[in-house]
Amino acid sequence: MPGDEGERLEALRQFQIMDTPPEENFDRLTRLAALLFDVPIVLISIVGRDRQFFKSRVGLDVCETSRDVSFCAHALIQDEVLFIPDALNDPRFATNPLVLGHPFIRFYAGKPLVTRTGHKLGTTCLIDNKPRGSFSDADRKLLADVAELVMDRFELRRLEFMRSVSHRRFESVARSAPDAIIFTDSEGRVTFWNKAAETIFGYREAEILHRSCEMLVPDSWLTIFEAEMERLRSGAPLELADRIVELPGLRKDGSEFPSEFSLSTWYEGDEVCAGAIVRDISERRHNEERLFRLASLDPLTDLPNRGAWRECLKKEMASLKPLTVLLMDLDGFKEVNDTHGHSAGDAVLKDVARRLQRVCPDALMIARLGGDEFVALLEGNDERAALLKALEIVRTVSEHYEFAGLRAEIGISVGIALAPQHSRRPEELLGAADLALYRAKKNGKGRAEMFVPALREVAVARRSFENELERAFLENEFVLFFQPQFGLETMQLTGAEALLRWNHPQRGLLSPASFIDVLSTKPSSAETGEWILRSALRQAAAWRKLVPHFRVGVNLFESQFRTGKLVTVVEKALAQYALNANALELEIVENTRLHDDFATLQMLKDLRNLGVELAFDDYGTGFASLSLLKKFPVSRLKIDRTFIRDIDTDPEDEAIVRVILELGKAFGMKVIAEGVETEAQMDLLRKFNCPEVQGYLFGRPMPAADFEAAYIVKG
Repeated sequence: MPGDEGERLEALRQFQIMDTPPEENFDRLTRLAALLFDVPIVLISIVGRDRQFFKSRVGLDVCETSRDVSFCAHALIQDEVLFIPDALNDPRFATNPLVLGHPFIRFYAGKPLVTRTGHKLGTTCLIDNKPRGSFSDADRKLLADVAELVMDRFELRRLEFMRSVSHRRFESVARSAPDAIIFTDSEGRVTFWNKAAETIFGYREAEILHRSCEMLVPDSWLTIFEAEMERLRSGAPLELADRIVELPGLRKDGSEFPSEFSLSTWYEGDEVCAGAIVRDISERRHNEERLFRLASLDPLTDLPNRGAWRECLKKEMASLKPLTVLLMDLDGFKEVNDTHGHSAGDAVLKDVARRLQRVCPDALMIARLGGDEFVALLEGNDERAALLKALEIVRTVSEHYEFAGLRAEIGISVGIALAPQHSRRPEELLGAADLALYRAKKNGKGRAEMFVPALREVAVARRSFENELERAFLENEFVLFFQPQFGLETMQLTGAEALLRWNHPQRGLLSPASFIDVLSTKPSSAETGEWILRSALRQAAAWRKLVPHFRVGVNLFESQFRTGKLVTVVEKALAQYALNANALELEIVENTRLHDDFATLQMLKDLRNLGVELAFDDYGTGFASLSLLKKFPVSRLKIDRTFIRDIDTDPEDEAIVRVILELGKAFGMKVIAEGVETEAQMDLLRKFNCPEVQGYLFGRPMPAADFEAAYIVKG
């Protein structure tokens, strides 16, 4: 409860806001805030004695709640924004019925609505049913701007209420009011003119008293003014009375300015009089335009943003006109950021925007959807014309970029969809373009692809397959196979690689080639990877009782690096099965995009400090440079099977294998050759002093029971 609660409630009474009907001026601001902050719920909340009333609301179907459960009541006791990242984790709100029930509040940000006397009437607040980890200084400034616009409107209401209570008292207050206060007689002649009116309109009191207020009215609404004067002279109520209207005002120097008028009438004896409260809203209009600009434009490129794009596409498709959507994604943009920095990346994005505008001067809209993704909407739906335009974009955007003496090369891929033949619905049409863009990326980038219905069929099949994969984990359909590894000199078992298989209920046993690419992109891949790790270690613990130095190799998903929990998961799993760290080798597929940052490097170092081995799998086929071998604490290189296959017939493959073996020796790393299938291959590897081998020559991947029977118990 604020310390000045009594004074606060009296101030609130003067504004006469509680239980008033919705007004477009306020609803416009809540809609704006919903766009600016991308939240489902925005409220202008007025906190009364025992309840909060919503003067305006977006996304909520009630107009008030009890003050006892109000988040806004908490916001009243501080001056700045009250930010609650997750209400479930905040002891003040964790059991609040608005958190545990509808509207299921998780995120809240509220800025107090403060009067000029310092009293807090309520808040402008943002609500989401999902947590938000941050609310930046820029976000706080934006929310404060919106709250200030709300208070501007409330202040005008307060002055109007005071006038209605006591004309004499109002007149004494009006002289020092910041808004222009003007009284006229029944003929429209000015009878009262305060200091603010002099400042706003430019006339001193002596210049305008007893003269017609027509001097303040521009030509654009002179007809309305004359009609109102006729009503005033006849004693009829003014049509614009008792409400706030936006009309331009006319200054002494002839310039016009946007203003807010509140008109009213009263009787003094037998004569009807009129009064107006006038506020210059030039600054407010400027702020509103700035906020609406932020809500609809991408701040970097000044192109329309995703929200503006959605509205435009929806409007144009509703007109049933033929349309072309060109959805674009830059190729190689990440390398620009990584190599030259984000300022260079920003410069490229601005230049791309300019090039797109140059290539598509007649576009209905060119927008930046976020990141390095752009979209253009063109009139017409001719397939050949759309392809030609897309290819022109590819050529123009792919020309080199120069800035600050640096040169960058990027490309662009384009997906094309046409209306109405590909869809009559906005989201579905954009989805069609997205499928075509995906095909363009897969087919080599730097190209344009037209949507065809078969792409949607493939997408549906892919989604179905993804759903099956999700179910596979939940239904325990994944199983582990093990392939043996041997020391080449002694031919003794050194360990095994754990390999994932899918025991599909309809299609039988599936190898990773049929599902691993899809699985690796799913959120569940990290959880699947943890299951593989634990299952492999449980099996290794049993086998080490008979083969003490047995080591199991486990492949990692890229998602396991991103969770930040990999070291903890490995440490706990080793402890659970009472294993030494040297029982585990984690295999990083060389084509996995290792993030060259401190967190990833530290994670790998922590694993090595535990004693866990780290291997580059499929070495020689991907991105791992000599510098990465030096930087990352890898302990083993696995020579890819593609180099082993023809090692005895292809001199180049033989040379590559020998180089990798020398690299391992130079860097102090162990080496194992994969895919050994013939005696001739094994003889050459022995000649080159390759330490370890695995492949069909020694054993295929097999279930744990078969592996145990063949290599553990037998051994």
